[in-house]
Amino acid sequence: MDDRDLRVSDAERNHVGELLQRAVGQGMLSLGEYTERMDTALAAKTRGELNAVLVDLPGIRISGSTAPETISRGSVVSSVGGADEATVKATLSSVTRSGAWDVPRLLRVRSRMGSVTLNFADATVHSSTVVIEVDDYMSSISIIVPEGVSVNMDGLQAVAGSADNKVRGRRDDSSLHLEIRGRTRMGSVTAKHPFGVTIKRMLG
Repeated sequence: MDDRDLRVSDAERNHVGELLQRAVGQGMLSLGEYTERMDTALAAKTRGELNAVLVDLPGIRISGSTAPETISRGSVVSSVGGADEATVKATLSSVTRSGAWDVPRLLRVRSRMGSVTLNFADATVHSSTVVIEVDDYMSSISIIVPEGVSVNMDGLQAVAGSADNKVRGRRDDSSLHLEIRGRTRMGSVTAKHPFGVTIKRMLG
């Protein structure tokens, strides 16, 4: 079966809606065009119908007659090289790592118009320093860390996107430190504490 004939989920429709909103904010679409495309996206049943509202936005190349090359089915989380390295991939979909998951020394995040959540609250970490390499296009990446963890995002380049480090902890040799580097294009990368930690700080 051709990818263009695959059925799409509500999550995919909603994510395309977010991309269209971002295009309006950057002046690529008028409000009238946004409304028309949103109607099409919400009514889309197949990948080809959903892709049709994105094909003329900058940065999306066309393969054949309709489908962008950057869009493929589903999402994959795979490990490479044992415990030392792993790769998280999200393409027009959502990937979440949370709970008691094993964190390698090097974690690569490859995302295309998707969303990735990495929650370190209950994770098992085998190294005091973890490097997260980001290669992102039009995605949302959230990195959630408990108190005592430090985060450095100086090595991350944001191109028409955002990189927001909300973690206030300082580096300590005895605690976990995350080095986030790489590039996000028209996307967002946010490092933050869990919601409850933020509330506690607000209450003093």
